[in-house]
This record gives sequence, structure tokens and C-alpha cells, in this order.
Amino acid sequence: MTPPKAVIFDIGNVLIRWQPEAYYDRRFGVARRKALFGAVDLHAMNEDIDAGAPFLATVQAWAARHPDWAAEIMLWHDDWAGLAAPLIEGSWNILHRLRAAGVPVFALSNIGDDTTTLAESGPYPQLAAFDRRYISGRMGVTKPDPRIYEMVQADCGLAGPDLYFIDDRAENIATAAALGWRIHLFTAPDRLAADLRVQGLPL
Repeated sequence: MTPPKAVIFDIGNVLIRWQPEAYYDRRFGVARRKALFGAVDLHAMNEDIDAGAPFLATVQAWAARHPDWAAEIMLWHDDWAGLAAPLIEGSWNILHRLRAAGVPVFALSNIGDDTTTLAESGPYPQLAAFDRRYISGRMGVTKPDPRIYEMVQADCGLAGPDLYFIDDRAENIATAAALGWRIHLFTAPDRLAADLRVQGLPL
């Protein structure tokens, strides 16, 4: 099998754990977290940020609209490093082994522009360790919209089976598959490593 020419990693739940409900469970308990998420659509807020809305100003605006939950909402920004944690070490190990073997490694993630800057200048300098980065907040479009995948192809000059895409969400994988990309629905680093070997990549 001819190996792909580049490997593309999602970030959330592939390289960094992203489970906001679990974070709020730890901070406030399950009952209060359920009440919060029932009253405030925090995932919709985050989708706005992923699509390019300013991180801090967006969180502040949502907190102002929901004053009873303002303190909890502000944690989305003020303790983002606690919210997005920990690193998935096995995935980073794979990424570094690919790069050491000369395989181009890209990122394609639904994440805000300001969020990315905050992360790489603070708890996650590893986010600079890509040959190319495709950040939804900078591109103005989010997965699984086909446009963002087409923008990746246009920028990197690769398409179809030359690209191997890793994501934890089935709908994001499906769009990549429709464009002919090789895909991996991420569940665990060891399964990813095994599939990369099947694809003929050096690990």
C-alpha cells in the first residue's frame, strides 16, 4: 500500500482531552452542572468561538446574558487550561514519531483563533509542532462543512488518499471520506498506531 503523504490530526479529544461536562462535574458536582448546561447552551457559545468570534468578549457576553451563571460561564475562558486537559500523551508520541520519520503532520481543528494563541503561549506550546495548521477560528468555517476540507487541500496541494485524517467525531470523518481522504475515527492511541502501520507509515 502506498502510504499517505501527510497526516492530519484533530486536536480536541485526539491530542488534548476536551470534556467540558466532566470539568464542571469536578468543580460543582453533577447536579449543578446539569442545571448549568440546561440553562445555558455553552456548546453553542463555543461553536461561535470556533467559527471566529473573539474568545474573551464572547464568554463575557454570554455571562452578562446569564447573570445567575456568570461565574461558571467565565471559567470557560478563565480556566481554559483546566477545561481542556490533559494531554493525550500517546497521541503526541505518535505525532512526534511521524515528524521524526519525515512525515508531514498537519492540524485541522475546530478551535478559536484567540483560544489557540492562549493555549500555545500557556499550557500547550506543543500546538506549534505542526508543519501546517488549519484553525477554524482563523478560517471562518468549521468542520464538518466541506469548505474547510477543500481549503486544506487548496493550501497544502494534496487531496484524496494522499491525506490521512484523524478525528473523534463521525460527522467530521464522513466529510473527509466523501472527499476521498483516508480516515481514522479516533478512540485510543494504540489503535491509531496500528492503523498507521497498516497504511504503510513508519512508526
